[in-house]
Amino acid sequence: MKQISTRFSMAVHTLSLIHLCPLECTGDFIAASVNTNPVVIRRIMGMLKKAGLIEVRAGIGGAYLLHQPEQITLLDIYRAVHVTEENKLFGIHDHSSIACPVGRNIEQVLQEELREAQTAMEQRLARTTLAQLSNQFVTI
Repeated sequence: MKQISTRFSMAVHTLSLIHLCPLECTGDFIAASVNTNPVVIRRIMGMLKKAGLIEVRAGIGGAYLLHQPEQITLLDIYRAVHVTEENKLFGIHDHSSIACPVGRNIEQVLQEELREAQTAMEQRLARTTLAQLSNQFVTI
């Protein structure tokens, strides 16, 4: 089973650390917390920077948020790290048999259902901010 990329959860983790521990937030510090290779974190930070969510300090290292945490939603983060290909959360298998009524119509029949499911998920992500998550980390 293929799952959604872990880039999203790593990006949320990264932004949460930048928000809560801005002075310590080098790539190595974040990588140690995420328990992954610093190269992976640098790649994610590059995506977050390109999306206008963070700025990375050259030379001394570290990063900071370009928006207040109350203004950054999970949807912003999700979109920043390109979790889905071609803006489609669900893929539909290729090369179904056109001789079969299911195979011939599966994509057309499923497309609207899947589009609505993705829209519902994105609307839910848009309701949660980085600040709301950060408050939960502090109280755990």
